[in-house]
Amino acid sequence: MSVNKVIISGGGTGGHIFPALSIANALRRRNPSIDILFVGAKGRMEMERVPAAGYDIVGLEVMGFDRRRLWRNFKVLWKLMKSRRKAKKIIRDFNADIVVGVGGYASGPTLMMAQKIKIPTLIQEQNSYAGVTNKHLGKKADCICVAYDNMERFFPAERIIMTGNPVRDTITSCDIEREEAKRQLGFDPSRPLVAVVGGSLGARTLNEAVKVSMDEITADGIQILWQTGKYYAEECIPTAEGKEGIQAMAFVSRMDLVYRAADLIVSRAGASTISELQIVGTPAILIPSPNVAEDHQRKNAQALVDHDAAVMILDADATSALAQSVKTLLADEKRLATLAKNVKAMAQERSDERIVDCIYNLCSTKKL
Repeated sequence: MSVNKVIISGGGTGGHIFPALSIANALRRRNPSIDILFVGAKGRMEMERVPAAGYDIVGLEVMGFDRRRLWRNFKVLWKLMKSRRKAKKIIRDFNADIVVGVGGYASGPTLMMAQKIKIPTLIQEQNSYAGVTNKHLGKKADCICVAYDNMERFFPAERIIMTGNPVRDTITSCDIEREEAKRQLGFDPSRPLVAVVGGSLGARTLNEAVKVSMDEITADGIQILWQTGKYYAEECIPTAEGKEGIQAMAFVSRMDLVYRAADLIVSRAGASTISELQIVGTPAILIPSPNVAEDHQRKNAQALVDHDAAVMILDADATSALAQSVKTLLADEKRLATLAKNVKAMAQERSDERIVDCIYNLCSTKKL
């Protein structure tokens, strides 16, 4: 049985967009003539990234609730109602076989309307702690694809499928040796390398911690690749100029090389980053962002710490603790090997193909 028309909805951050594109690419591999339409939120990252990847996208005027200033939510509710009406029209006009939600503002109204008009829905929940919208949508979703154990806390157990989170093809296919990857990035292959990556926009705490710690770290012969994010580039990059063993840049285009080159990664604990660390088996220090819904990054990181598969430093402690943590880990080859082995053991291979299997099974069942 073929699946001909699929809507994929969500976005907002790379953590939602990369898995969505991976699912779309896997669907195309299975059926090159498949018709895929993305539904995103106007003004968000997906409105640029999705067309750049070769897919059509329609934007909804939807935004998140302001939990601190409740009076501002009248506008949010008005936009949500308009978005629901538009989502319903999009689904019907497109004649979707199934609607897939990957998280982000747009996934709420789109999946809600799909469920209302009896179109099959699948949720791809990336985090170890489900957000409010997905918990609500999960009550009626036909399938929930997850990456962590114990997700029956949030969703009906009989509809949960363990698939893992899809990882970018460039990362899974890269097989360059560590020394060569260091060389290609402009580092000395004989010296240890720590890569600090705060996402495409950047993470203030990670950047502040590097500024405070970089001299102490490099004094031990350790090299630093520092991805500042575009919001902090002008402020941070000049602080690394002229310092031996440090490269600072706003954005890293070859994350596949970074994962292969780094002896240690320092990053936030977003679901996509963690899945990538698991696939490549790179030891990591995770510094969860405290500014996310349900504190889900800390819970993501804790899931790895519980398996002795990563080290966690809380955001409030990052500036004071980073240098010593990096130096201690890089001086302990046995500890690095243990972290690498344990994080690799948590990897879910072929997650995108598993999710496509779920999509096909769901559509087959609904059409019988």
